[in-house]
Amino acid sequence: MMDRTDRHERYFLRLISSRALFYTEMVTSDAVLYGNPERVYAFDPAEHPIALQLGGSDLVALAEAAARGAEMGYDEINLNIGCPSKRVSVARFGACLMADPVLVASCTRAMSDAVDIPVTVKTRIGIDDHESYEDLSHFVRIVAEGGCRTFIIHARKAILSGISPKENRTIPPLKYEFVYRLKNDFPELEIVLNGGVLSLEAAAQHLEHVDGVMIGRAAYRDPYLLADVDRRFYCDSSLPRSRHQVIDALKPYIAQRLEKGIHLSCITRHIMGLFHGQPNGRAWRRHLGENACRPGADFAVIDAAMAELII
Repeated sequence: MMDRTDRHERYFLRLISSRALFYTEMVTSDAVLYGNPERVYAFDPAEHPIALQLGGSDLVALAEAAARGAEMGYDEINLNIGCPSKRVSVARFGACLMADPVLVASCTRAMSDAVDIPVTVKTRIGIDDHESYEDLSHFVRIVAEGGCRTFIIHARKAILSGISPKENRTIPPLKYEFVYRLKNDFPELEIVLNGGVLSLEAAAQHLEHVDGVMIGRAAYRDPYLLADVDRRFYCDSSLPRSRHQVIDALKPYIAQRLEKGIHLSCITRHIMGLFHGQPNGRAWRRHLGENACRPGADFAVIDAAMAELII
């Protein structure tokens, strides 16, 4: 999720679930090749397991970017061809690439040849008028022939013009049956379902039909829903941290980042939802929103926000 799953968000979420696989924001292959690695795609070792999500369509650039991601220590490289943004389409990456499965297959083959870690594809069930199951099945078959074994399928089509990326998350109807059918027709592939999954209960139901489930914005809005992921899906009997323990565990990371010149608000914007649905959760969010952006803001702001929870 653009502007959401940055390294601060991922480190914070890792304090809640130690087993869930995390994905970076989509970054372009050129950003990896020519940008500042620390800013573009560096991560903390505590974030493992983690996948680098790339955008692009140039085989050489994608292969080199994938290689750099592997050298950095990522566990997976993901090619995102699900983003419906007009800006992304103009640059010839994202969802528009569903119209050219041969190119996508060539991209994944080039990336796979460059690394020894899995290369996966995140996509939609279709674009514009290419929205039949037959279109989706054809796309997956061609890309799988390029060597991709894992597909993360957002169960909505993308409409490439006329509506916004935000509207593309709600207006096209969800068609989970397409994703289920893919797993039935391609049992040798790993099929992961994405889109509209709002709870672990819903994820468990989907897992009766597919190999995995990706949860996005629901986890950003209410990050503590991940607290039961390890027990429920990985048979991990360890007790999760409480919300207050998560904040305590985050404190050294915040101190480290502040020393490097990162503004407190760059981190606190991600933890706003930690007390979602809890007593005085709104007071927690309000205090962080009003004070974390002030010059010199430090952990005292979070301590004061915590105090709001016990009023």
